[in-house]
Amino acid sequence: MPPADTDQLIAALQSPSLRELAARGRVQSFRKDVVIIQEGDYGDTLYVILAGRVKVFATGDNDREVVIDTHGPGEYIGEMSLDGGPRSASVITLEPAVCSVATRVTLRDHISKHPDFAFDLLAKVIRRARRATMNVKNLALLDVYGRVARLLTDLTVERDGQRIVPERLTHQDIADRVGSSREMISRLFKDLTTGGYIEVQDRVITLKKPLPPAW
Repeated sequence: MPPADTDQLIAALQSPSLRELAARGRVQSFRKDVVIIQEGDYGDTLYVILAGRVKVFATGDNDREVVIDTHGPGEYIGEMSLDGGPRSASVITLEPAVCSVATRVTLRDHISKHPDFAFDLLAKVIRRARRATMNVKNLALLDVYGRVARLLTDLTVERDGQRIVPERLTHQDIADRVGSSREMISRLFKDLTTGGYIEVQDRVITLKKPLPPAW
């Protein structure tokens, strides 16, 4: 990517401290479907996402994939291994992406100049840990429909007077996130569409009315 484009991507970051950290890192471009972090590997790098979207996921012994989260520009990933331990999850690009890669040494120097960034980093870790705890509770306490309803509700945003899910999710994407099968999700979506609760066009999900508490 040309330097001018890189500078624009960094300048678009909202946080001044994150902009400075990204400017100190090594900018790297990735194609779609490239694993940039491998679960279990050891690493000491933090990735600041400048463009594109990535998926964070873990894989079980049976190779079943569980999606933990997705992130886009202005987010950073890889912070969980900065203690020197192994990567706790894998990260793959969902579309062509650009990241600024900062080493632990670079991050340490950045924090020494901007101590408040350490609190931002800690807050990020706490929020992600809290979200992971909620996901575990949902898997343990809710049925498949309950988990789907919770996911759609959490992802919904208001846009032009409508409640939509901005991520273009496939049935397999949703199945991976809620720990179910694609077939089960397809059946639920068919029922919810027939009932007038949701509408799906070009993979954009619109919530037409509040989802029922149970199905």
